[in-house]
Amino acid sequence: MSQATTEPQAAPALDAAAIAGLAEQLSNLLRLRTLPIGMKLFEDLDAMAAVPGLRRPAKGKTFSTCQLVTQARLAGFTLGITTENVPEFSSCSSVIGLDAPGEIYTSGRKMEGVWFENREAAAAHQAGMPRVPPGRYHGLVVAPLRSARLDPPDICLFYANPAQMILFINGLQWKNYRRYDFSITGESACADSWGHALKTRSVSLSIPCYAERRYGGVADDEMLMACPPEDLARAVTGLIGLSKAGLRYPIMPFGPQAEPAEGMAKSYAGKN
Repeated sequence: MSQATTEPQAAPALDAAAIAGLAEQLSNLLRLRTLPIGMKLFEDLDAMAAVPGLRRPAKGKTFSTCQLVTQARLAGFTLGITTENVPEFSSCSSVIGLDAPGEIYTSGRKMEGVWFENREAAAAHQAGMPRVPPGRYHGLVVAPLRSARLDPPDICLFYANPAQMILFINGLQWKNYRRYDFSITGESACADSWGHALKTRSVSLSIPCYAERRYGGVADDEMLMACPPEDLARAVTGLIGLSKAGLRYPIMPFGPQAEPAEGMAKSYAGKN
């Protein structure tokens, strides 16, 4: 008599309320300075307009995407973004898939003699940038995760210093280890964070670029993490496990001239 096989059940999708709870735990565990936020792409602008509490930038004014992200993470705004709000056919609009980059960008002419010595290098930079493919999406909403207004967001993002970031990655690796390799675009590093994460729905760490710091107000010590909600949940579970083992933020310095055996006996002892 044959036995019926039981297929493994997929983990239930996280809803907005659950993600808001994860964001609160993340903020507490890592003592974040600013709000974790979410991004969600929309094919239908009417569906985007139905997001509760949605704001739109003032008509006729355009901003860089990183400025609008900063308004969400500092002021707590829920912002709807279309090509009316960011420069059209630019890195700002094309990275999030609202349109394709214009020829002035793809040819390298826009950054030749500024960010790159020659047109060939500038064009290669554009060709290497991760972008959401154009044509499908017409709007993007960015909102604090605590508001639970994106149900669910496509990706979750937060800014943190390097010590906080390495603990977050340790949290991702706590239960099921994998190695993470992150790429660097250089200028236009938003392609490495929300661009790459929206395109691939994978964990994406970036070193924010000159423009993000000059216009988006990103602090000198801040890095940016973007990941799907499921990875946020996995990292928070890991951070809780690490905290129970005494590995938490802030990382207390032991001292470069102190014999480290006592500290290592706790941090690296494991189970005998």
